[in-house]
Formats: sequence, structure tokens, C-alpha cells
Amino acid sequence: MRRLNQIDHISIDTKWHSSILDVQSFRGADCDTDPYFVVAEVRERLKVHKKAARKLDVETFNLRKLNELEVRKQYQIKISNRFTAFENLRDSKDINRGWENIQENIKTLAEESLGLYELKQH
Repeated sequence: MRRLNQIDHISIDTKWHSSILDVQSFRGADCDTDPYFVVAEVRERLKVHKKAARKLDVETFNLRKLNELEVRKQYQIKISNRFTAFENLRDSKDINRGWENIQENIKTLAEESLGLYELKQH
């Protein structure tokens, strides 16, 4: 009676043990050698640094300034003036260009009156 013992293993750090998806051992050609082929399917994980991920995010405006009554009123006046002028220049030919103009107007006015939100360094 021939006993088969598994002597080939894959060693991995406990930090990465969840990234192994499947492990199989295959019998190769019968050439009187003990080791078998061991194949592991590993999931690759890439880490994105928080600073790099923040740069990809959309710029955030300091919306806390809208709590101040004076700043809020000035922002509302600027927005209403900009869009009344925009209504006079209606261009019904290209909707996408009109939407881009609206987005650009809102962003520029928010940056002018509210400013960008800056994260505090700890």
C-alpha cells in the first residue's frame, strides 16, 4: 500500500492570507519524485494613498460660509445676476454646451464668494 503525503505548501504572511483565492496541487509525470506542482491563485491588491485619492476628487467649497447671512445674500445675488444674463443668451442648438456653461458659472461663483475648503493638518 502506497501512502501519499502532501509535502509541498505555499507559505504566506498572515497579513496577506485573505488574498489567496485557490490552491491546487497537481500530479506531474510519474517519474518517482515526491514533489507535486502547487499552483495558487492570488488576488492582487493595490493601495491608493489618501493624498493621491484626494487629488482625484472634485474640489470642495467652504460651504460653512453660507451659514453667514451676508455671504449667503451676496452669493444669491451673484447667482441670480449671472443666470438672468445667461437667459438672454439662450442657445437652443447645443444643450451640452449650455449645461457646461451652467456648471462653470456655478463653480466660478462659488470659488469667488465661498473659497475652497482646506483640510486641517494634524
